[in-house]
Amino acid sequence: MRTELRSKIIEICDKKIAAKGDNVGLSFYAFFKNKNDNPELLMEAATWWIQIHKLDHFVKAHKIKGMVQSNL
Repeated sequence: MRTELRSKIIEICDKKIAAKGDNVGLSFYAFFKNKNDNPELLMEAATWWIQIHKLDHFVKAHKIKGMVQSNL
C-alpha cells in the first residue's frame, strides 16, 4: 500500500474515533470524497479491503488503523 493511502487511512480513522468513539465502524469509502477523483487510489483501497483481507463492509476504525500501522 502506498504511503499516501496509508497516511490517509490513519488520519481518517483518528478523526472518526475522536468524533464518534472507539466503537465506530467504517467502510473503505470513508477514505474518499463522494466523487471519484482518484480511481487508482480507490481501487487500491478496495483491493486491500476486499480481495486481500476479505473484510466486511463495515469494520471498526481502530482495527483498520492497527492493520495499516502493522503493514498488513
